[in-house]
Amino acid sequence: MAPLNRRVVVTGVGLVCGLGIGTEEVWPNVVAGKSGVGPITHFDASEFDCQIAGEVRNFDPLKYLEKKELKKTGRFIQLALAAADSAMRASGLEITPENHDVVGVFIGTGIGGFDIMEREHTKLMQGGPSRISPFFIPGSIANLASGHISIRYGARGPNSSTVTACSASAHAVGDSFRIIQRGDAEAMISGGSEGAVTPMSIGGFASMKALSTRNDEPERASRPFDAQRDGFVVGEGSGVLILEALEYAQRRGANILAEIVGYGMSGDAFHITQPSEDGDGAYRVMRAAIRDAGLEPAQIGYINAHGTSTPLGDAIETKAMRRAFGDAIQKVAVSSTKSMTGHLLGGAGGLEAGISVLALRDQILPPTINYENPDPACDLDYVPNHARKAEVEYVLSNSFGFGGTNAALVFRRWDGR
Repeated sequence: MAPLNRRVVVTGVGLVCGLGIGTEEVWPNVVAGKSGVGPITHFDASEFDCQIAGEVRNFDPLKYLEKKELKKTGRFIQLALAAADSAMRASGLEITPENHDVVGVFIGTGIGGFDIMEREHTKLMQGGPSRISPFFIPGSIANLASGHISIRYGARGPNSSTVTACSASAHAVGDSFRIIQRGDAEAMISGGSEGAVTPMSIGGFASMKALSTRNDEPERASRPFDAQRDGFVVGEGSGVLILEALEYAQRRGANILAEIVGYGMSGDAFHITQPSEDGDGAYRVMRAAIRDAGLEPAQIGYINAHGTSTPLGDAIETKAMRRAFGDAIQKVAVSSTKSMTGHLLGGAGGLEAGISVLALRDQILPPTINYENPDPACDLDYVPNHARKAEVEYVLSNSFGFGGTNAALVFRRWDGR
């Protein structure tokens, strides 16, 4: 019987977003403070209030799929396969008949195959039910990103998917951490993906007045914590982490990037889309993750904030961080990389967990770009506009979702101990 509470490490990170395809392209652009936001090209957005998004440009799904599979897979599946490819190559993990039963897959998403749903609904309206593709369901349902990845690599261990809005992939990473901790797997391919730059998605969020309408300046539209923020920018992409039991990774001589040491979950029990004014759910999830890691708040050196660039959300998250950290928050650097990538919805937590791991590895704090106008309600150190070298041992990554579902992850710098 495997021991409980085993140590879990990160051996691979795969990132795909508006800043590039693959970690080797995305991470340098994060450090450089570049923006991946631009005019929407996936459809004609000229009549929409919001006409900008963080699209993954020049993406060729045929690098990861056979041509016959394209119509059978939503874009979120294709992006997840690309991120998994990047993560698996980085980790050097090989799945063979000797270990395939102890390697699992856990990929979250907020929406799933929105593009497939819209495509097939158009067929239904124009041509009747006989026009609906037999691949509509497997191309769009949320767990098929996990399914395709497991089939691709032959991973026969635990296989699951979370659909918890914008916390989905942080929950997937955290739940994978727990699976390995308790001995139900030796390694997990974990994270999340979203491909929801579609007319219904953009139109729906815009109708809620949630999106930025800074259409003439797309690269400056996502501006978390800035006084002139006016809403978030939808992004697409995927973030995948390879998690392994420490002993398993060491036995195979893996290059360890960081250790995952804490995971928290909470519910607001307040409102379907808004956090409570005191940020209680965010406060409790940060406290839970830090407690799970066996730490004091002052030991956290950097927070990758949820920071979506909404007027209400950023101010409330700031209030929650102040409450969770007390006076120690004055010495903690905070940034929102959504300023560069846009908000990947259910894919955000996986992408940002991967960025947090790389920040630890390289001891570089990513910036919050477009931070130009201080807001009295957002008065922390947001690493404005330029990355910063720093000595950091622990980082915290926040993810909050509609329905009041929250997740937080804590990672430790790997020093061989």
